[in-house]
Amino acid sequence: MSNHKRRLSFVTLDVFTSVPLEGNQLAVFTDASGLSDGEMQTLAREMNLSESTFVFPRDPATERDRGVRVRIFTTDEELPFAGHPTLGTALALRGDTGAPAVHLDLNVGKIPVAFTERDGLPFGQMTQRDPEFGQRHSREDVARAAGIAITEIADDVPIQTVSTGNAFAMVPLSSLAALQRLAPAWSPMQSYLQKTDAKFFYFISRQPQAPDARMQARMIFYRGEDPATGSAAGPCAAWAVQYGVINPDEQALIEQGVEMKRRSRIYVTAGKEGNKVINIRVGGHAVKVAIGELFF
Repeated sequence: MSNHKRRLSFVTLDVFTSVPLEGNQLAVFTDASGLSDGEMQTLAREMNLSESTFVFPRDPATERDRGVRVRIFTTDEELPFAGHPTLGTALALRGDTGAPAVHLDLNVGKIPVAFTERDGLPFGQMTQRDPEFGQRHSREDVARAAGIAITEIADDVPIQTVSTGNAFAMVPLSSLAALQRLAPAWSPMQSYLQKTDAKFFYFISRQPQAPDARMQARMIFYRGEDPATGSAAGPCAAWAVQYGVINPDEQALIEQGVEMKRRSRIYVTAGKEGNKVINIRVGGHAVKVAIGELFF
């Protein structure tokens, strides 16, 4: 006799890549109807990926008006928004329908993901919330928290918190080598961040390895390192436009995950209207790598 009460279908995808087994992994539970908050958190721990998403199907009229209801969990907490789960879930829901867009109803509100074709594959682009620029951070404080020399932090553009749903402190480094050498401990970074308006650091080099990229980035957090962070890439685009790193409405490529051998390619764009940065767009590919059922 089995003691399983439920069986849930899921798919896993590698997001911000067109190459299987690169990019950032995501599990999507395609029908989470009836699951409690605690069950979703437990299932996210079972999958043990940086994020898992849970889809709650609704009637077609509601989904047309408000979008498909989706909740995002890490192994430790629910997130109001995250980039690669948004892109990956939208692609999983789109399937082979050829739909030009999928709208998700996330905890931050309705997020549209538009689809075109690039290099023979579906290319999704989400429009994030307009950015909120927050606290500026001192190079001395951030260098101490990250365990690096102050000279490894660039001094021509500011370290600043920016959010389109999750708050990241943008930390521009002075060289690609400085980015590659990063090996910070989470505890001192967390101790500093808890005193600020940022939740994480997003470390940026303007000297990427890839010739077609404009920036290379790393994001270290409580589970180690994230191969792709779409919710940081949007704020990064806003920061980059605000301080002249990229031009308004220029699509720029950020590579992330290179150092951990999970190369991710994140395409970002931000507009500007007067002194205000607007219309944050983050895009990329995603590839399905597994289909399964989970019993519990």
